[in-house]
Amino acid sequence: MSRFVAVALLFVAALTGAVRAQQDWTQWRGAGRTGVTDAFSAPAAWPDKPRKVWEAAVGAGHSSPVVAAGRAFVLSRTGEEEALTAFDVQSGKQIWQQKYRAPYQVNPAAESHGKGPKSTPAAGGGRVFTLGIGGVLSAFDAATGKVLWRKLFDKEFDAASPDFGVAMSPLILDDVVIAHVGGNKSGALSAFDAASGAVRWQWKGDGPAYASPVIGTFAGTRQIVTQSRSHLVGLSAADGRMLWRLPFTTSYDQNIVTPIVFEETVIYSGIDQPLSAARIAVANGQWSARPLWRAESVPMYMSTGVVSGGYLFGLTHRNKGQFFCVDPKSGKVLWTTRGREAENAALIASRDLLIATTTEGELVVARRDPAKFDVIKRYTIADSPVWAHPVPAGRGILIKDADKVAYWVF
Repeated sequence: MSRFVAVALLFVAALTGAVRAQQDWTQWRGAGRTGVTDAFSAPAAWPDKPRKVWEAAVGAGHSSPVVAAGRAFVLSRTGEEEALTAFDVQSGKQIWQQKYRAPYQVNPAAESHGKGPKSTPAAGGGRVFTLGIGGVLSAFDAATGKVLWRKLFDKEFDAASPDFGVAMSPLILDDVVIAHVGGNKSGALSAFDAASGAVRWQWKGDGPAYASPVIGTFAGTRQIVTQSRSHLVGLSAADGRMLWRLPFTTSYDQNIVTPIVFEETVIYSGIDQPLSAARIAVANGQWSARPLWRAESVPMYMSTGVVSGGYLFGLTHRNKGQFFCVDPKSGKVLWTTRGREAENAALIASRDLLIATTTEGELVVARRDPAKFDVIKRYTIADSPVWAHPVPAGRGILIKDADKVAYWVF
């Protein structure tokens, strides 16, 4: 083999690895936590029915699968244990499963959602991180399932989880994993060393809510943005220092919606609270979050929207569920559907498509159109409500329903 050929093969291998990494869906709402991907291979013509390649009973929970290096990782509950299971995406073969004791008493107000985990794992650097419904934070070896480290917070804070159980999903950033741990009265948004679990920094200004943190860069400063129990906050990603915050509360302390970073703004909402945008800026070393616009008619409860093609698409809980489109620069509502779509929908966007799973057990495929809600197909993909996000993987989509995970191709 010539030196030229060897170098070319190495280049192709590196490029293939980079492409595969870009296609992986490694965290809550994807690698960038935006709900947007270019990796899904949509069919030239959508069939009348998708083909179920494989299905596996994994246990209860609304945690979304994640995909890394050809493997799918699913967090679920069986009895009084939580389980992380690794599957081969294409064949459905179980590669490993790791269980741990996780007794949990569900709040009566959340009984319909069950005792299963709601937090989505995060995969990166050869590790998988999970945060159970009762607040158990674990790191696993992605290849073998070996537990690398584990942390419990019941003795550090007033409680190990908020009233309705942990729902926030850990975030991988460089060599740390970020999670908001603790309970209602006290907690800490924390950065843990990914390899050892050691605390790098903590912000103890407020307890956790149910939203998940995202990364935003404003005026050249990388920030962690999230809804805490009573605020929308922006922290320095380098050291956890609070840069700005806005008071924000909802009924029954249910701050749930993951913030959306769009250009120099953060878009946020909550049950019966307007969809709103705040402009993030700094002057003379002082950060501010100044209200920019409000869209009163399209509040969001549990569903987080996606910005794709310059427009924001989402689901409001008004009128028993309405899909909508908003101009993220002005807050102008461009369209809404008639209603009764679903109690909740989990949306992603891929190129010119919107794809959503719903609590009606449907997979909805629509064109990304700022003029109207243009449905291509509606598929029944579960006999139970689906709260987890659809996860694109090649020509197929992974779906987690109440107690099973399945891989569908189109």
